[in-house]
Amino acid sequence: RSRDALQLLHFPRMRGPRPSAAPRRCRRRHAFTLAGTADVSGVGLHSGRFVRVRLGPGFPGGGVTFVRTDLPGTRVRASPADVSGTELSTELGGGGGGGGVRTVEHLLAALCGAGVSSCTVALDAQELPILDGSSAPWLKLIRAAGLAPTASAPEALAPRAPVWAAHGDAWVVAMPAAAPRLTYTIDFGAFAPIGRQSFSFCVHGPPPTGRSVGAAHTDSRAGVGPAGALLARRSTAAIDRFEAELAPARTFATTQGVHAARAAGLALGGSLENALVCDERRWLNAEGLRFPDEPARHKTLDLLGDLALLGELPLAHVVAHKASHRLHVALARALAAGTEGAARAEHYV
Repeated sequence: RSRDALQLLHFPRMRGPRPSAAPRRCRRRHAFTLAGTADVSGVGLHSGRFVRVRLGPGFPGGGVTFVRTDLPGTRVRASPADVSGTELSTELGGGGGGGGVRTVEHLLAALCGAGVSSCTVALDAQELPILDGSSAPWLKLIRAAGLAPTASAPEALAPRAPVWAAHGDAWVVAMPAAAPRLTYTIDFGAFAPIGRQSFSFCVHGPPPTGRSVGAAHTDSRAGVGPAGALLARRSTAAIDRFEAELAPARTFATTQGVHAARAAGLALGGSLENALVCDERRWLNAEGLRFPDEPARHKTLDLLGDLALLGELPLAHVVAHKASHRLHVALARALAAGTEGAARAEHYV
C-alpha cells in the first residue's frame, strides 16, 4: 500500500547495483547555541495547564535537551528515537509515565529556523505553551537570548534514494537533493475555508522580497545584545525567510476536529487566541488569516519541527501529502536508520 501511494511521484527505475542504504553525512559549516537565557509562560494546547519555560545555552554536541524542573533528574533529548507519542502533536520521552514533554514541534522549528543546534529547555510541566499557535513567539524569544557559536556542528543526512512513510492516501517522501526543501499539500474537502492547499519552502532560498505579516509578528533584532550580531552573520537571508514566510503560520482545526479532540481529552487549552478554527463555511477568528494559505504553511512548519529531531535537516526535497506527525516522525526515524524505500513498522509511533 505504501508503494501504491507513492506511484504518482514517478520515481525513475534504479539501474545497475543498488546504492548503499546508509545515507551520506555532511557536516554543517557553522552551528550555534543561545548566548543567554529567555523566559516565557503560557498554557499547553492539549493539557490546558499553565507552564513556565526558560531557554538557555546548550552543550557542544548536546542537541536540544528538555529539563523537567518539576521532576528533578528528568531530562529528555530531542531525537527521533525519543518520540513517544504523535497524537495531534509530537511528544518526547515519558513512555506514558508522565516524564515526557509534549507539543515540541513549534519550538524545534524555531530553533532550526534560527540555526540553533544545541539548547537547554527548562519547563515545569509536561507540555510546552502553545503561545499564539505559531513559531513566531519562539523565534522572538531566541532573538532575545542571542546566538553564540558552538564547537560541534551537527551532520546532515543525505539519503541516496527516496525514503517514505505512508498510511492510506497520506504520505511523506524524502528525495535526494542538494539542499533542504519542504513541500506540503493538504485537502480538507467539505471544509471550504481550507479546501486543498499547497506550499513549498526552500530552507536556504533567497531573502523574502517583502514582509507578509505585520510588525507584531516580525520582531526586529533590536535589543538582542552583542551576541545578536551573529544572527546576521549566519545566513541572515535564510532566517529572515523563515521569519517572514513560515514562523507566523498558526495551528488550525475544524469545528469537527475540535469536538473530537475535546471528547478525547485533548485541546483543553485551545482557543481562538491560539488556533485558527473554521466550520464548513468560514473562519471563526475575527482577525482572519495571516496568509491566504496559512494552514498549508503551518503543516510545513510542523514538518520542519519534526524533521529537526534529526539535529539538522536532511539534504532532501521532502514532499508531504495529507500527512501527520506520525508520518513525519516515521520518516525521520527511517532516515536516521539509513532505510531505503518504505519506512518499517517499528518506525511508526
